[in-house]
Amino acid sequence: MDSIISVRNVTYEYKEDETVYAAVRNLSLEIERGSFTVILGHNGSGKSTLAKMLNGLNKPTSGDVLVDGINTRDEKTEIEIKRKVGMVFQNPDNQIIASIVEEDVAFGPENLGIAPAEIRLRVDEALKAVDMYEFKNSTPHHLSGGQKQRIAIAGIIAMESECLVLDEPTAMLDPKGRAEIIDTLHRLNREKGITVVLITHYMEEAENADRVIVMNDGGIIADALPEIIFSDVEMLKSVGLDVPQTAELLYRLKKIGFAVDTHALSVSGAAGEIIKALNSEEK
Repeated sequence: MDSIISVRNVTYEYKEDETVYAAVRNLSLEIERGSFTVILGHNGSGKSTLAKMLNGLNKPTSGDVLVDGINTRDEKTEIEIKRKVGMVFQNPDNQIIASIVEEDVAFGPENLGIAPAEIRLRVDEALKAVDMYEFKNSTPHHLSGGQKQRIAIAGIIAMESECLVLDEPTAMLDPKGRAEIIDTLHRLNREKGITVVLITHYMEEAENADRVIVMNDGGIIADALPEIIFSDVEMLKSVGLDVPQTAELLYRLKKIGFAVDTHALSVSGAAGEIIKALNSEEK
């Protein structure tokens, strides 16, 4: 496996009122280059703490995080690591600092000391990649939440990050905005080969991932294809997570005796399973 990120026996502890808590416990993980990975978990499961360790924002208490072979503990390579792995957070308003869209997207490359002519090219390409080029001269704060989040993603792309780590980027968006962001991420992954690590609590955002990881109490309790993860309804519910409606429906039908394959996630796939089950009942 060609890993862009390696997490090796990592623990992250923090202190609160003289008590030490472990947000992540002895966790190991490989993120394959060019993959689309979704990390699920309820509040307090450790997923956001892990996300911040993937580009060095959080340093592990013990263990190591390697980005393209570089240890995030090495302060001399901090800029290089943040260039390789870009972070996008929940609230786009907290990430937008300029009053014009193209100036905001240019901020990261400018801090890297990129030549102005190269920055111009990168900004234009990044805005086109997220379908926001026509808004390059707009005021960011007049745009929708989904558009702002796409600008935040464009800023990372302009830095030529190889990997995007997104910590619940759709949490503050309406369904249309959420769909815009997820579609954009899949397109960037597919067309540009950008590695995507998406932390979310929306189950439907994980359905088309290459891999789904479920976290609980600072550790990984499941790591598999989406159809495998979502067919285990009882496991997901035991850690406070919902399941896609199709998975829930097939789970309930199987529980009452219908011969359905609970790995079908799409609406058409679930419908096909129900039709097959009904036809076999008639026979």
